[in-house]
Amino acid sequence: MLCQNCKAKQANTHIKRTINGETQEFDLCSECAAKMGFSNSFESLFDVGSMMSGFFGVPSMSKALAREEKCPFCGMTFSQISKSGKVGCAKCYETFYDRLIPSIKRIHGNTIHTGKKLRTARLASGTENTSSNQQTNAKTQNSIAELSEQLAEAVKKQEFEIAAQLRDEINQLKSEKGGEQ
Repeated sequence: MLCQNCKAKQANTHIKRTINGETQEFDLCSECAAKMGFSNSFESLFDVGSMMSGFFGVPSMSKALAREEKCPFCGMTFSQISKSGKVGCAKCYETFYDRLIPSIKRIHGNTIHTGKKLRTARLASGTENTSSNQQTNAKTQNSIAELSEQLAEAVKKQEFEIAAQLRDEINQLKSEKGGEQ
């Protein structure tokens, strides 16, 4: 497949991003992906500092690493986070907030977790119940409860034939309810 941007080179990077519920997908060559701010390695998402270091006269990396800020709780440095792609602890988010937020926003499309919608979660787990199924289940549950009360009353009055009929009705409703799920 050819790159969707330059239409000349072979696409080797697939980008899929969702922003405010709108999903976009791109198939790009590595050069176009890099130009658009995407790359094949997670490390480069965070390593903007080394790219800009030549412009701003930042000392060599070995000196910079020696003075690099560490998380006060776990001791992780930003370089370690960018190489591994994992933060050390919750305090790392506070310590490196300004450097993590742009990458988090680029990766996830937002910096605030909104979670899944209930319907989406049910579809993913394969246990979707429509509202009509839920209403039917509620009616069945109410019927079972009502019949159970009648059964208890029939047993109390020693009306065993009626109790047996009620028991059979309850079992029938329970088996129908179990078959739907």
